[in-house]
Amino acid sequence: MAIVSAALTRFDLIALNATLTFSQNNVNPFTVLPSAKDGTKIHLFFISASGTLTSFFTFARVKTYIPSTERGIQAFAELGSAMREGAAGACTGAGRRFHELIGTLYLSNPWFTPENVRLALSAVGRTLTEENLTRWLSEYPELKEPRDPVTVGVVMAGNIPMVGFHDLLCVLISGNRLLARLSTRDELLMRAVAVTLAEIEPAYDSIAGLTTDRLTGFGKVIATGSNNTSRYFEYYFRNVPSIIRKNRNSIAILDGTESDRELELLGDDIFSYFGLGCRNVTKLYLPQGYDPASLLPRWERFESLRSHYRYMVNYDHHRAVMIVNRESYIDGRFVMLRESSSLTPPMAVLHYEFYDTGQGPYKSPEMSPDLLQCIAGHGHLPFGTTQQPELWNYADNIDTISFLLKK
Repeated sequence: MAIVSAALTRFDLIALNATLTFSQNNVNPFTVLPSAKDGTKIHLFFISASGTLTSFFTFARVKTYIPSTERGIQAFAELGSAMREGAAGACTGAGRRFHELIGTLYLSNPWFTPENVRLALSAVGRTLTEENLTRWLSEYPELKEPRDPVTVGVVMAGNIPMVGFHDLLCVLISGNRLLARLSTRDELLMRAVAVTLAEIEPAYDSIAGLTTDRLTGFGKVIATGSNNTSRYFEYYFRNVPSIIRKNRNSIAILDGTESDRELELLGDDIFSYFGLGCRNVTKLYLPQGYDPASLLPRWERFESLRSHYRYMVNYDHHRAVMIVNRESYIDGRFVMLRESSSLTPPMAVLHYEFYDTGQGPYKSPEMSPDLLQCIAGHGHLPFGTTQQPELWNYADNIDTISFLLKK
């Protein structure tokens, strides 16, 4: 079996392929050992059938072209335009690939409905403008300084469409090489992003690697997973600089002065992507005396969730459990409201808790900044925007660009 360095460029791989072809035609079989990098050259070592170590092929290593920050801004702005066109129904041009995926992704992942894929493309595409990208990156003067690119391993989640896109953007726009392990649940859409980006700027084709296999050959890593998988990540990536993301939840704090329109928009924060995202609101803090049932009429437009088989399987299951356990709940026919101190309800269940208006919500351990992703409400994020983060709204409030620029 051939074992080669993961850091080879496309030019290197062409030469390697020629080498392997020659060795396969040789009378005596050869085994390829990991390449030894010597400055600007790559040496391929082989062990012959007799066990002799042989340096079989040496070739010059070609320096990888990394697009400048300015060119990166232009390329991602064009990608954003393609996403917006695809979400709007474009059947020609760069947006056609995304438009076609909107109607087909649910066949491979039932949670990626056309509505949710369109929502994700619109949300990401809205942020990818030249003005937004320039404003965001102007906070990092280090981007103008010369530096050696680093291969960054990124383990992406797949709970909602394109949830790993921001990490891809940060790695490439900061002048580094990307080696991403895709979630099989979001593989098709992320590959479409990479292909479209490479068509806009061909240099990204050679520095953006996507795989579903195990990652090797990286200098830094960003990994997103559950609380359980994070322990594995922390151990496996213990010897490299890393960002390890765990489970987080989002909340909404109501003060009783919200308009009907704001309460309708709160429904987007709760029900978009079936509530599967860490930026989806999973718990409401309500002032004493507030009637939780009064919220349900504001969310009637989400009754379409009843037509999604898997979502309703969860609804029926958890409703049955609460009935058996004699728990009190408010039934909205597609969501159940339950009073609880927990921030993590199961799917199709929304938790709420009352607070004294004179004191504000009780600061429970679960409301620690380390466990909250975002807060919706007056004085916090506007209702309806939790799933529409800006480029500078980093996951877990960890500045990814600063992490990537740190030597």
